[in-house]
Parts: sequence; structure tokens; C-alpha cells
Amino acid sequence: MKLTIERAALLKSLGHVQSVVERRTTIPILSNVRIEAGDGKLSLNATDMDLDIVETVAAKVATPGLTTAPAHTLYDIVRKLPEGSEVELDNSADDGHLHLTSGRSRFSLASLPTDEFPVMSSGDLPTSFILAAGELRGLIDRTRFAISTEETRYYLNGIYLHSAERDGTRVLRAVATDGHRLASAEAPLPAGAEGMPGIIVPRKAVSEVRKLIEETGDDIAIALSETKIRLSFDNAALTSKLIDGTFPDYDRVIPDNTDKILEVDCKQFADAVDRVSAISSEKSRAVKLTLSPGSLVLSASSPESGSATEELEINYKGGELEIGFNSRYLLDITQQIEGDSAQFLMSDAASPTIVREVDDASALYVLMPMRV
Repeated sequence: MKLTIERAALLKSLGHVQSVVERRTTIPILSNVRIEAGDGKLSLNATDMDLDIVETVAAKVATPGLTTAPAHTLYDIVRKLPEGSEVELDNSADDGHLHLTSGRSRFSLASLPTDEFPVMSSGDLPTSFILAAGELRGLIDRTRFAISTEETRYYLNGIYLHSAERDGTRVLRAVATDGHRLASAEAPLPAGAEGMPGIIVPRKAVSEVRKLIEETGDDIAIALSETKIRLSFDNAALTSKLIDGTFPDYDRVIPDNTDKILEVDCKQFADAVDRVSAISSEKSRAVKLTLSPGSLVLSASSPESGSATEELEINYKGGELEIGFNSRYLLDITQQIEGDSAQFLMSDAASPTIVREVDDASALYVLMPMRV
């Protein structure tokens, strides 16, 4: 194998695939990226056995072939090369090394046999559909902050993607929860997704997909089974195993007896929560909301720091109420609301609260209150 490629193109693709590779692994080949050259392009492949990324980039290929090289080392080398430089990759010496040349810089990287590299992209994926990149970004961005990091409840360590119904219309819904808050976002159900199984996409796969689709305007081709999902777009394909578990019946935690409705200017409210929470203790991050017609008083206190209050003018229907929330969770939710106004639907100080954007019914958040 021998090829020449622009440093910027190689760096971008290496950046995408090397982030999948674990820093510590007991299987040496998993530290490597598989490099294949042919037909005017270079294909890079990395995996951790749960997640697999293949990305293709244009290159001047003199001799087709394939090899492997340490992923993080190769990425660091290319990253430190001068901007605008060209990179030559060559393993034709058949000495078990990949030779990298750029200007006056020369590197020799130990290779491992390509037949040891695991293949993850095989298997039947019976459900397939197309989703606009902007819609996938929206589903991820509005829910992933609520993914649980508690490993014992592994079935909450991802986003639950499934077809659902709202007001008689079929939708593709993404849901994430950590037991303290729940985030739900929807997009129109794409053709071909009608009979899809409900799947839980792991946190790492969600994170890698989001990085990959940051700049793309292309549609995303999604294929899935009950155990695996593949997302293909531009010149990249990501395949991931799914979490083998049952996502809880989240409808049960969405209250339907909310008789107190609060509407606030989202930015004013978030800024006030942020200021008041500066005084709350690091452990609880508690902020109290005291509601009465036309007025909302935010307050926080801690034995070490003192106390803080701030009053906002609001639109509120319901009786007087005192309710406490984790300020970090409140801010996480208000950051997802793109419109001017947020609506809180409450019943009492001990029951879950619904938060949603006034002008957009496609996203909904549920927040458990806390004692203050």
C-alpha cells in the first residue's frame, strides 16, 4: 500500500474514527485503526467491539492495499504536522511497519495483522429509513443531557428511540431519563420506520454520532435490528450494538393532573436561577420557587454562604405553591428551549413537574421536585 493525502483531510477522518478507540484495552488490535487504500480513496476503520466507525476520504493511491496502525499515535502525529502539508503512507517495505512521510518528518509505526481486526458491520438490519440530519441532531440535543450515568441501571444509559403516537399522528420519539428528570423529543415518523422495534442507543454511540453529524447537511440512512443500529451519511458509517434491556414505561411518570400553570420568559428565568443558585450548597444545588398570582420568587440558602432571592413577573394560574428543584437540572432543561417562553405544569410540591416550550409541542421534559 502506498498513497498520498492532504494532512487536513486525513486529520479530520482520523479525528472521527480514533475517538472510538479505548485508551486502555486488553486486546492489542483494538488499539489500531484499519487502513485500506484503493480506487482513489482511503478507508479508515476503528472499533471497540460495541461501536464501529468506517470513514472514507479521497487520496492519491499509488498502490492499493491494507494495514493497521496505532490509532491514537497516528492521530497525534498527523495533528502535529504543519498545516497544508501532504502525508505519504507506505507499507510496501513489508517489514511489519507503516511508514509515514511528510516533508522532512519520517515515522515508522508498528502494524498488526489485518486479519485480526474484528468486523462488526455484518448482520441483517431489517428496518431502514431516512432521517434529515437536522432532525437527528434535534432528537439527540434535546434528550441526551438526561441519559443516566448509573451503570447499575444500564437500561437507562442511552436514548430510547421508538415509534409513538401523539394527537393521532405517528412520530419518531427519543426519550432519556436518569430517574430525576426525563426528556422526550419527537420528529415526524419517516417512511419505513412504522414497524421498528423500540431500541436503546448507548451513550457512547449517541456522543459519536452527534460529533459525526455536526456539520453534515445530508440525510442520514438508518438501518436497525433489535440488537444493532447503523447510521450512514456523507462518507462515514457508524455501527453500534444496542443496550439489551427494557426501557421503563415512561408514560407513567408524566403527570396528567396538573392544575397549576406557570409561564415564564425562558432566558430571564434561566438567568435568575443561575444567579440565585450561586449561593446554594454544592451538594444539593437546591432552588426554591415560591409562586403566587403574577409573582415568582426564587430563593436559595446554605449554612456556609448565606441566602439569595430574586423576584420575577410571571403569568401564573393556580393557588400559592412552594416547590424546590435542583438548579442544575432546571438549567439543563431551559437550555433546550429555543423559543422565548417556557411553561411549567404542576400539581403540588411532591409531584413531578412538566416543562415544555409554549410554541413547540414536539419536546417535553419532566422534573422531579426536591425538598428545600
